Amino acid sequence: MSLSAMAVEVLRCADAPAKVALSRRHAATWLAAREAGEPPELGRASPPDRPARPPRPPLLAPRDVPRRRPGTQAGRIAMLHAIAHIELNAVDLHWDVIARFAHVPMPAGFYDDWVRAADDESRHFALLSDRLRAQGSDYGALPAHAGMWRAAEDTAGDLMARLAVVPMVLEARGLDVTPGMIALFEKAGDAQAVAALQTIYAEEVSHVAYGAKWFNFLCGRHDLDPKDSFHALVRRYFPTPLRPPFNEEKRAEAGLPPDFYWPLSETGAPG
Repeated sequence: MSLSAMAVEVLRCADAPAKVALSRRHAATWLAAREAGEPPELGRASPPDRPARPPRPPLLAPRDVPRRRPGTQAGRIAMLHAIAHIELNAVDLHWDVIARFAHVPMPAGFYDDWVRAADDESRHFALLSDRLRAQGSDYGALPAHAGMWRAAEDTAGDLMARLAVVPMVLEARGLDVTPGMIALFEKAGDAQAVAALQTIYAEEVSHVAYGAKWFNFLCGRHDLDPKDSFHALVRRYFPTPLRPPFNEEKRAEAGLPPDFYWPLSETGAPG
């Protein structure tokens, strides 16, 4: 099976636990074959416009999703559920970039990075699902928002735009907000949730870094200024201003300097 066919198989799998298990299996197959020097062909396959989804959770417009009260146990369960939903979408986003842009000539390392990222997101979803079950809930028990695939649809025809908006804006936002969530679960004494979130936080840095690395690679290929190109693409495909505070330390670790994101913020400048 080609890598593109593996990606489409994950995208077409509706059941969430089956999707992440399939994602992990295909990631292991690709990475083991790469290590042995005999990787499957990249191939070509046609990804669906939207990935298959389980019947639960019900997907609502973001404004219709009930507000969370993080100071309560129910609120913390709702927060874990929302993060699990993000992670499941991320599994599909990373496989989608492989299948949808297989026609763009890229080094083998590009595919290694996104396969690893998809594998990470699959583990993250499993960690959060385990924590939800330990608290008497599960993924699908609460409504989730339907807006997460919008960025993928909007950037389906432009690899540079996809890299700018998904890892370099949406996943970078996770670096900003996760420390606060970790602190909230520390205060509640939920050591298992803290451990899961710390794992996610540490590994999301590399996903943002993959986006920045390959965005800069494509800018070099096309003789474009990375900062100017990033600003133009984000303003076109993600017109909502970015909201500080920004985790400047982790963003820098991922290859995002402040002059990339501050001009796109509500204030336009730090301070």
